Amino acid sequence: MLLKDHKDLKAAITAIPPKEKDKLLLRLIAKDKVLTEHLHFKLLEDEADLAERYQSLLEEIDEAAEILNGMKKSTSKDVLLVLRKLNGRVNHHFKVTKDPDTEVELRLHLLINMPIGYNESVFSPMAKFNERLKTYFLRTTLALYKKYQKLHEDLQYDLKDKFNQILDKLHQHQLTKAAREVGLPEEL
Repeated sequence: MLLKDHKDLKAAITAIPPKEKDKLLLRLIAKDKVLTEHLHFKLLEDEADLAERYQSLLEEIDEAAEILNGMKKSTSKDVLLVLRKLNGRVNHHFKVTKDPDTEVELRLHLLINMPIGYNESVFSPMAKFNERLKTYFLRTTLALYKKYQKLHEDLQYDLKDKFNQILDKLHQHQLTKAAREVGLPEEL
């Protein structure tokens, strides 16, 4: 049930006394953790807090990449699990802050630092994760490209080299044809 479809309900809600409206609003907000965190960010935090959140997530990405690169026997499954988890953290960051600039920068940093060059044998049980990892990486890059295109052109210019690093990474791991098929350019 959408509020826009029920104009009489909308009118009744606006007619509720302010004190009762506040109680209802607080009860509704308490049921949604992301909304609560978003309102906290919007009402009580400032640019310094945004920078702190951004820096904290950058460090988390760097630590995960360092652990994966330091493992003797890391597999495409390990990378896929970490990539999904960190991508979820970036999604949460965006839902809370609604800042597309830091979201794009974090995703660029994530995709640049995650290894994707695993070539397990076809007979290995890990072989299926090679393809899943590459598909996930490609889809994430495509989604990032669409967001990148919506940024201000000055920020696009600043992030162009980083995005080209990701496109080069796709080329190095034989994903150029697949990238072209989904609409990614070879270079920005």
